[in-house]
Amino acid sequence: MTDFERVVDFKNMYRAYRKSKCGKGFKKSSAKFNVMALDGINTLINQLKNKTYQISKYNEFKVYEPKERIIQTTSFKDKVVQHSLCDNVLLPKMQEIFIKDNCAGQKGKGTLFGLNRLSEQMQEFYKQHCFNGYILKCDISKFFYNISHEQLKDIVEFYFTDKDICWLVNLFIDSTDGKGIPLGNQINQGLALLYLDGLDKLIKIELGIRYYGRYMDDFYLIHPSKEYLKYCLEVISEYLKTLDLQLNGKTQIFPFKNGVSYLGFHTYISNNGKVVRKLKNSNKRNAQRKYLKMAKLVANRKLSNKNFNDSFNAWINHILHGNCYKLSQNFYLKIKDIVKGEI
Repeated sequence: MTDFERVVDFKNMYRAYRKSKCGKGFKKSSAKFNVMALDGINTLINQLKNKTYQISKYNEFKVYEPKERIIQTTSFKDKVVQHSLCDNVLLPKMQEIFIKDNCAGQKGKGTLFGLNRLSEQMQEFYKQHCFNGYILKCDISKFFYNISHEQLKDIVEFYFTDKDICWLVNLFIDSTDGKGIPLGNQINQGLALLYLDGLDKLIKIELGIRYYGRYMDDFYLIHPSKEYLKYCLEVISEYLKTLDLQLNGKTQIFPFKNGVSYLGFHTYISNNGKVVRKLKNSNKRNAQRKYLKMAKLVANRKLSNKNFNDSFNAWINHILHGNCYKLSQNFYLKIKDIVKGEI
């Protein structure tokens, strides 16, 4: 069975339909598809096989946390196709391609994996060099909005030899005009990781950086020599130009003893050699503002306890990945005092 045959296989498409359906039963495009689900799946399969499949117009909205961004999402039928494409072909192949320290959007990986890898690397570096070293912290300017369609299609065709798969992926890449790919597409999370795979291998293999990690467009390098990291920065900047990308003003080199802000936490080594992970002050302020506002809505019966608890408890669980127990307890008591009920 070819890669494309796996995508259009009825069992795989039906499984993709069931995944797409989760939590979306009341949306118009989902409800319409569900009325004639089996016919809808067969129609999609035939359209894909005959190359008559087209992507529907995107739904667009803004999110404001952690920063203002435009999110574009596809219709339900396009989510079904993306699930089958990603789950059966793209993500399994990408997991073979990617280095270990490419941390986002993969099975068994995520923010906690990335934070734990950083802690392991900092401890190992400290054992060898104590505080005698530096960290180069890089962030790419408007990453998703500046991805080149043509560059991305070339990269996809390099790794995927099935022409039908490339045709389908290219449909999603070119589903918006100009530069950039939509943030809300499942497929684009994987494609964005793939877009910088060459950067990962440049840093790890060509530059020989042992202590390195990347979560989407946010990455760090740790090395004993500041001068060598300056050279690495020049090489990285030149390489990114070939992808129509550039680093933003947050990029800098600083002493290892200062630690590094990564994935919402500031991680550093204490004087006794222990890893300390604290929530970034900006994240702390934003979360407190958000949940105090939500708690007042609960108190005024404008938001349900369940909806609030789901969000608040998820945040508490997240910050407990760091040294934030005291913060979580103090904030919990503030919230409870406002809500005056169980949370």
